Amino acid sequence: MIRKEALMRWRGVILAALIGAFGLRLLLATFGIMPWIGGLLVALSVVMLFASLQRMRFFSGHDGPGVVQVVEGQLSYFGPLDGGIVSLTEMNRIELDRTCQPACWRFFQGGQTPVHIPVNAEGAEQLFDIFARLPGIDTGRMLDELRGNAQKPVVIWRKDDLRLH
Repeated sequence: MIRKEALMRWRGVILAALIGAFGLRLLLATFGIMPWIGGLLVALSVVMLFASLQRMRFFSGHDGPGVVQVVEGQLSYFGPLDGGIVSLTEMNRIELDRTCQPACWRFFQGGQTPVHIPVNAEGAEQLFDIFARLPGIDTGRMLDELRGNAQKPVVIWRKDDLRLH
C-alpha cells in the first residue's frame, strides 16, 4: 500500500512524468500543430521534473518542533519554546545552522532577534518557495549545504546593500 506522505512527496515528479508522456504521445502520434504542442509539453515536463527533484531534496520531514506559516509576505514560526515573525521584504540574511539539533534555518531582519526554524518543522517545505524567489540565491549550493555536515553556521543568502554612501 502506498502511503499518502510518499505520494505527496513524489507528486511533482509523477505529474511531470504524466505531462511528459502525454506530450510524447502528441509528438509522435499526431499531425498538424499537435506535435508542436506535444514538444512544448515534453519541454515543460523536463523543467517541472527538475524543479520537483530540487523540492524533494529540500524536504527534511515534518516531525520536528513547531509550525511554519507564510502569509502575505510574512514568515511566521510558532515553536514549543520560541517563535518569531520575519517580513520577507525586510529580511537581510539567511543562515543554515547544522550545529542545532535538529538543524535549523536562521532568518535575520534588522533590529530583531533572529528567527530559528528547524528544517523539519511542520510546514518548513514552504521555505523552498521563499528561497527560490530570493534574488541571487544559489539553490544548488543551498541544497548541498542542507545535506552537508558543516560544523558552523553557513550563510545561504545575504541581501546586497545597493545604497550609495
